[in-house]
Amino acid sequence: MFSTVLIANRGEIALRIARTCREMGIRTVALYSTADRDSAVVRFADRAVHLGPPAARHSYLHIPSIVEAARLTGAQAVHPGYGFLSEDPDFAEICEANGLTFIGPPPRVMEQLGDKAVARRLMGEAGLPVLPGSVGAVRSPAEARATAARVGYPVILKAVAGGGGRGMAVVRDDAEMAGAYQETRAHARAVFGDERLYLERYVDGARHIEVQVLCDRHGNAVHLAERDCSVQRRHQKLIEESPAPNLPDPLRREICAAAVRGALSVGYVGAATFEFVLAPDGRFFLMEVNCRLQVEHPVTEMVTGIDLVREQLTIAAGEPLTLRQDAVRPRGAAVEARVNAEDPGRGFLPTPGLLTEFVPPGGPFVRVDTHAYPGWLIGPDYDSLLAKTVAWAPDRDQAIARLDRALAEFRIDGPGVRTTTGYLRRTLADPRFRAGRHTTGLVAEMAAEEAAAVG
Repeated sequence: MFSTVLIANRGEIALRIARTCREMGIRTVALYSTADRDSAVVRFADRAVHLGPPAARHSYLHIPSIVEAARLTGAQAVHPGYGFLSEDPDFAEICEANGLTFIGPPPRVMEQLGDKAVARRLMGEAGLPVLPGSVGAVRSPAEARATAARVGYPVILKAVAGGGGRGMAVVRDDAEMAGAYQETRAHARAVFGDERLYLERYVDGARHIEVQVLCDRHGNAVHLAERDCSVQRRHQKLIEESPAPNLPDPLRREICAAAVRGALSVGYVGAATFEFVLAPDGRFFLMEVNCRLQVEHPVTEMVTGIDLVREQLTIAAGEPLTLRQDAVRPRGAAVEARVNAEDPGRGFLPTPGLLTEFVPPGGPFVRVDTHAYPGWLIGPDYDSLLAKTVAWAPDRDQAIARLDRALAEFRIDGPGVRTTTGYLRRTLADPRFRAGRHTTGLVAEMAAEEAAAVG
């Protein structure tokens, strides 16, 4: 096992990784930009290294500085968390070239699955159902229209290098295509540095079901059941839960088995998430594979009792999986809500500012992953996630009630700071969500209903 791990990330995920490392007796090195010099992980980690100014390209994305920090601190492995460099095969390769173990899949596998068009082909060859769409990237609006004519509208344009719900646009007819294509391509170029787009059929009334998978270097793989992430705003997840409500057990087993089969087919190593669209008629299709720890991983940890970061570390150290599929027995239900420093009343505009008060909830079976504290300045340079709140209970109704109670307990204040706790509670109370009959269209439906009520 490693003696020192460098955490190439920030915020709550950096702190969460550091905590597991400490439990395992592993020393940690935190990285921080000037804006994060007072962050919680800087105080928690065994060592902290200043990377540079707030701009991510000069700090959390600056590979030479990160590798140098690892060298100077004697780190043997790098945990990338999620976002930033977590799915950058070049970074993984550079780590390996410098004698550092990258805690994630092999660079070649990451490169294949990170190219969504290639991933569609590989998973199709492995027998997984993929949505009808373009074979590779579509190179012009005209080619996109021709492909849409073949697969049928509505369709969704996606960035080949995309992820995290960004770089997507639903297109419902030919008239929308040219504008959507140009806008999505520009977004993809700006965010991912790769303007290529691909296209696939968009399923109205669908659910988002994803499966957590673990694979070791010895050909062993297990799934840790599924999560339902259908509550989304502009393809960004807001609420996640496990198990997925109203999912027939035979279908649940089929989706989970498909994820494991897909992972083994490409020689995956580490933690992966296979994301699927579940159509109203019960058919499911692979959307993409995420080669990293997910934001919503605590949901799985709460129902399985398995520490995913610990598993990542042991796999990266070359140890065989000690988990066997028949020993993975999810219990009860867990629901997670992401609390952001945003103002739902102003289109979810981020609200940076000084936190004069921050009191997270407590109580039985409630977990709060956060890096926030009173006196911490929410800066404008990074995402607005303040806390992930997860509630577990023997059944879904109790878990939702417990999460609602927890969200109501939050005390967060500061000049200009607004949060999404109230909006999340309204979503939890929605009859469609309560019944587990919601789809990825829930948030848009709620917005339309609120607009109609106003006038």
